[in-house]
Amino acid sequence: MLDAAVALADRAGLEAFSMRGLAQELGVVPMALYKHVANKDELLDGMVDTVFGEIELPAAELDWRSAMRNRAISTREALKRHSWAIGIMELRHPGPANLRSHNAVMGCLREAGFPFEMAIHAYSVQDAYIYGFALQEKDLGFQTPESAGEAAQRRAETVRNPEDYPYLLEVVARLPESGYDAATEFAWGLDLILDGLDKLRRGA
Repeated sequence: MLDAAVALADRAGLEAFSMRGLAQELGVVPMALYKHVANKDELLDGMVDTVFGEIELPAAELDWRSAMRNRAISTREALKRHSWAIGIMELRHPGPANLRSHNAVMGCLREAGFPFEMAIHAYSVQDAYIYGFALQEKDLGFQTPESAGEAAQRRAETVRNPEDYPYLLEVVARLPESGYDAATEFAWGLDLILDGLDKLRRGA
């Protein structure tokens, strides 16, 4: 049932998601769902935990930086598959996959030598970046590097007196050539954060 619920939310979005719609998807009456979950909130808890289950846990055999990098990239990819989960990942009642993920990340940081408070800071800044980037990526809606330039050009056509915004004109002129690859941009920012955290860790 959870897999079907996640697939339905992937297609319809969370705003259109309903117990009735899920029942239709499964070919059952809505009341049949309540044999498995108490209510929609409990179902959403399970759906979010399913997304957490897709995120790669920090691998013990890797150095902490590589482990955190892989986990961040895996989280972004999971949120691209399930964009409805952006904004609610940390709001739902935690399930087993959620707890394993948080424990593994904190454990990776602590075992790497981060003092407790610094580990909390490191965890927080990484998740703020990951979730924030995922939300921005969802809102921008660029499907290809080229589409970013096309979108910039369309927006520029609606701006009055574009000559008043020379740096934005530069973006419009050059972005179609260079493109905007979200994966590359995400990795650039992520490496910047991890490099900074590593300097703090070594100075702790």
